[in-house]
Amino acid sequence: MMTSFAAAVAAVAKDPAIPIIPSTFCGLKSASTSLLLCKCPQLLLPSTVAPHHSFIRAVSSPVKPDAPVEQKRSKVEIIKEHSDFIRYPLNEELLTDAPNINESAIQLIKFHGSYQQYNRDERGARSYSFMLRTKNPCGKVSNQLYLAMDDLADQFGIGTLRLTTRQTFQLHGVLKKDLKTVMSTIIRSMGSTLGACGDLNRNVLAPAAPIYRKDYLFAQKTAENIAALLTPQSGFYYDMWVDGEKVMSAEPPEVVKARNDNSHGTNFTNSPEPIYGTQFLPRKFKIAVTIPGDNSVDLFTNDIGVVVVSDADGEPQGFNLYVGGGMGRTHRMENTFPRLAEPLGYVPKEDILYAVKAIVVTQRENGRRDDRKYSRMKYLISSLGIEKFRAVVEGYYGKKFKPCHELPEWEFKSYLGWRDQGDGGLFCGLHVDSGRIKGIMKKTLREVIEKYNLNVRITPNQNIILCDIRQAWKRPITTALAQGGLLQPRYVDPLNVTAMACPAMPLCPLAITEAERGIPDLLKRVRAVFEKVGLKYSESVVIRVTGCPNGCARPYMAELGLVGDGPNSYQFWLGGTPNQTTLATVFKEKVKIHDLEKVLEPLFYHWKRKRLSKESFGEFTNRMGKEKMLEVVDKWEGMPQGPLRYNLKLFADKETYEKVDALAKLQDKSAHQLAMEIIRNFVASNQNGTIE
Repeated sequence: MMTSFAAAVAAVAKDPAIPIIPSTFCGLKSASTSLLLCKCPQLLLPSTVAPHHSFIRAVSSPVKPDAPVEQKRSKVEIIKEHSDFIRYPLNEELLTDAPNINESAIQLIKFHGSYQQYNRDERGARSYSFMLRTKNPCGKVSNQLYLAMDDLADQFGIGTLRLTTRQTFQLHGVLKKDLKTVMSTIIRSMGSTLGACGDLNRNVLAPAAPIYRKDYLFAQKTAENIAALLTPQSGFYYDMWVDGEKVMSAEPPEVVKARNDNSHGTNFTNSPEPIYGTQFLPRKFKIAVTIPGDNSVDLFTNDIGVVVVSDADGEPQGFNLYVGGGMGRTHRMENTFPRLAEPLGYVPKEDILYAVKAIVVTQRENGRRDDRKYSRMKYLISSLGIEKFRAVVEGYYGKKFKPCHELPEWEFKSYLGWRDQGDGGLFCGLHVDSGRIKGIMKKTLREVIEKYNLNVRITPNQNIILCDIRQAWKRPITTALAQGGLLQPRYVDPLNVTAMACPAMPLCPLAITEAERGIPDLLKRVRAVFEKVGLKYSESVVIRVTGCPNGCARPYMAELGLVGDGPNSYQFWLGGTPNQTTLATVFKEKVKIHDLEKVLEPLFYHWKRKRLSKESFGEFTNRMGKEKMLEVVDKWEGMPQGPLRYNLKLFADKETYEKVDALAKLQDKSAHQLAMEIIRNFVASNQNGTIE
């Protein structure tokens, strides 16, 4: 009987539609023979597929003596090849007196977790600085690291910390001369920026909630193990920032074993980078781990989605794997697109590291390296189809995947507010608008985290969770947070709770228009439209805004996504769903921000009046269809005449609410009823001229 490995590779090897790359290196795929454009894409398979061939990995880049034509590679591939494993020329550029670094070093410093930027609001000579991004699997941040990041923001940054959509910190405004000090401080505070950017595995997401339950704990441990498995091994990071001193904890033995295993031709032998080689991956690579039903991680937007599968007793048994998600695209290039991950198969829990490694190696060997717009794994899978992709992965995995297990419906979980951890302690999830910690909020968080020696976690929705809180601390912490503007979720506008925006202007070099700086006003205007058309205050839509089409805030999953396509101009995307399982589609191009209400007013008006029971805005627009929605907008002549109900947010802070509520109870009324009565009496007195 043929083994599962042999069956997998034979299925691909015998497929006439998939020609096998010959034994010697023949360059990387050009645009004319690429996976994207070619009907019969070429694949690099494990060497056991054809024993008479001695396969050489595409990332090794040896010279082929008999190659008739030099195949095209992107300039970044050439920079990586000559970098001595991501060292040169960055190591030399950091020693110069210039405030910036050259183009080659710019590409390399990404692997170290940093981007060079300049303030685009300023005119004249460019004022260069660097953004640093940490790497925090599961969003876990120790007390020591949080306090260090808080200090660094004040001493070397712009005085703010930013929580990202991948559960990390971003520190903006660091000068080149301070990079080594900042990096070494992060490392010695048990943090890291290694691999937070660049062509390798990025931060691994997992539910941030510190819930002491088997499935949650197992998901988080798995995320940490995957992150360790795919961490670069050649030492370039520590050589650059702490003079070769490796400051890190011991790795779990199962991680070391999986990394070193070369049973199926996955590794570079005798290489300091056994998985990545000299060239690393064709582009960024993103992984998320979660449990059934919890889609706090936007699972389907990742290159690999990993879902814990447990038995009836809650004991984890294995994982469903999903592949091929990704958000980035390019305006006016229809062959670039956002894509949702699709099922690959099920693996037992002891195989997860080997399966993930096999997927990564398949992308390493077959992802495009000539044109970076098409280098993400989603394009490889879109070109091959999931069946052929699965067969190649099975060759590197050495086994057949089983079918995915059925799962319950997905739900977006914010984990805001006070909740039990399950170990006797509490955690408190706090909403942070666009993830920007600044001003009195920053000061308050620092005081609370330092005073109570709290660890924290960053969520994929740019929020923060305070962990391991004793019951006796709940009241004083709640009071302190409220005074710092960190309110409990019932006092936060529901639109803000699910909204996200990327940083965009002024520091991101890719931004076309505003996102983070523009979203506060945008949300206020959306709320005003809600009130105008009669939608309740408790109702909401998922709104995400990005300054360019790269999709860092995942706008293509939003019910209403705004994607910058010009100065003060956005593409409108509609049709995502609240549980983040449906891809939005483009609705209108080049909508000027001052015309926002012209589009949203008719959309929300018709949603209010023609939706089905409990039908979300995204579900409604999908059911109605793009053409019908465009007709609604184009024919809109304003609100119909007639009485309208306006919904008011009466209480902006807890203290005022509690005082009014206490008075209301004396009159056997609700706080809202009493407040409305006071307002009506005030208006009536003013109209009658009796107010003093």
